[in-house]
Amino acid sequence: MDLRTLPDDLAELTVVPSFTSAGYRLRRALYAWDDPAAWSLAGRVVVITGPTSGLGRETASSLAEMGARLVLVGRDAAKLDAVRASLAPPADGAHRSVVADMASLASVRRAAAEILALEPRIDVLIDNAGTMVPAREVTEEGHERTFATMVLGPFVLVSRLLPALDVAPSARIVAVTSGGMYAQALPLDDLEYEHGTYDGTRAYARAKRAQVALVREWATRLRARGITANAMHPGWADTPGLEASLPGFHRLVGQWLRTPAQGADTILWLAASPEARGQTGRLFLDRRARPFDRLPSTRLDRVARAELWDRVVRLTGEPDPMARTRRSGGQA
Repeated sequence: MDLRTLPDDLAELTVVPSFTSAGYRLRRALYAWDDPAAWSLAGRVVVITGPTSGLGRETASSLAEMGARLVLVGRDAAKLDAVRASLAPPADGAHRSVVADMASLASVRRAAAEILALEPRIDVLIDNAGTMVPAREVTEEGHERTFATMVLGPFVLVSRLLPALDVAPSARIVAVTSGGMYAQALPLDDLEYEHGTYDGTRAYARAKRAQVALVREWATRLRARGITANAMHPGWADTPGLEASLPGFHRLVGQWLRTPAQGADTILWLAASPEARGQTGRLFLDRRARPFDRLPSTRLDRVARAELWDRVVRLTGEPDPMARTRRSGGQA
């Protein structure tokens, strides 16, 4: 038995010390972590959404320092170009930026086509883009914006980029989620929050729960192809997004918030570390797998996850990516 896990597990059970900077510092000391700079990504291609601020920008900067060639995907061309210009250059080729609004499925499809034209092989895909809106908004395609940004758009992106992920040996998919999902169940008959009084924080947490459930489905369905899919949550990190969307919480927790580098650490670990190779279908905090659920009422079993997959396929209008693969003669 590894006695180091006892204080780790106690912190996890009590939530607050686990999600704050104290939890990060505790685990870093307990497990004597390697610094991410030790993991080389030279010659690897990483696609990351939402790279212009907060955890996304921190992650992009660190990945570039590790030698990766990045494809930055975001809504604002000027911000993307500014981030790209700030990154350490890769040894081969150049970093790229691709404009896409993850809430627009048409935009995601165009971006995926552009990415495939630029990079026929993708080693890591990081789903980081997110949004929280105070009132229910509907996109031009008729989807609730939060769910479209964090569930439908990423599903289309992964589906369309599968050919490039298949080319890479041991490709990795990493989804950045939120511990807030623990408090919310996901009503499969109301995925886009059409009923009841809309609450932006709750909609965000529901979408994150759907995101993690789909990561588990991707992991199961892609296992035979050597592509891993995992989710991570960063704890409570001090980012512009948190301050803008939850100002009261930001003021309350304040000094205990994690730095962006602390929040991004497990993203880098999942993307690059030898230790994470082969792990799939799991949810991580601070480099260690954590429970998917804290409350039985929020649990999505295997049947419910499969139903969610089918509903998302219908909502996106995409062919089921696994069915398409089977028809083309690949493994599912």
